[in-house]
Amino acid sequence: MPDKARGPILTTFAVLFLILALSNFSKPFHLDPKAGFVFFGMKTHGIANVILAPVFGLILIVYAVGIWRMRRWVLPIAIAYAAYVILNLLLYSIRNTGSPNQPSSLFMIGYIVIAIGVSSGSAILLYRRQSQLV
Repeated sequence: MPDKARGPILTTFAVLFLILALSNFSKPFHLDPKAGFVFFGMKTHGIANVILAPVFGLILIVYAVGIWRMRRWVLPIAIAYAAYVILNLLLYSIRNTGSPNQPSSLFMIGYIVIAIGVSSGSAILLYRRQSQLV
């Protein structure tokens, strides 16, 4: 499938998902006790972090490859991941309201806009281009 079918936006999203995958793979090695993979709104530590962060890293690599190669099987991954991101952000915000560890409101608003924009945006674009997926 030529690059034109994927376009610059989906290409950018695929690269961003690869970068996020690398970030997830690195989470078990952070020395900062505040660092950890957030799973359904809860920051993981210990063995949960060691297992979940790389698993989601692998999912994101598969997702990025599916976008890059414009494969039909990527659409369910895109929809599921977009729903997960929205749910994860909602649960994190609810569980951490008023917490001293909660990032600033301005940071969270920017983070939410980007996270939902990229995850839902890629799902929407892939859905609109279903006929181009092989």
